[in-house]
Amino acid sequence: MHYAISTTWEPTDATRASLPFIFAASALQAGDTVMTMLFHDVVAIVVEGAHPKMVPFGPPQKFEEVFSNQNAQIIVCKPCAEVRGITEDRLVANCTIGGMNDFHEHVSRTDCKAVSF
Repeated sequence: MHYAISTTWEPTDATRASLPFIFAASALQAGDTVMTMLFHDVVAIVVEGAHPKMVPFGPPQKFEEVFSNQNAQIIVCKPCAEVRGITEDRLVANCTIGGMNDFHEHVSRTDCKAVSF
């Protein structure tokens, strides 16, 4: 199974911002592939050095587990990143800048389930 996850939760609410990554980590543990598309303020968590400082209340942090997995792809919304001054050279490994066409490509797959946070 392939999961296309979209999320907008900003890093000021670390618990809500963590939920898509907890789901992604669960899917990866089950042997699935994952693409997570980051929109709006959540793009800030993929700036190098940002996510280790985010501590969710209750659930464990799963950012690094997803960022480092070869079966996970993280796509950062280009306009969302640009308006915040975030460039691709500032992103953690395994993250790229893209757009809605990338998200559409993933959700159009016959083996894909879309999940939105």
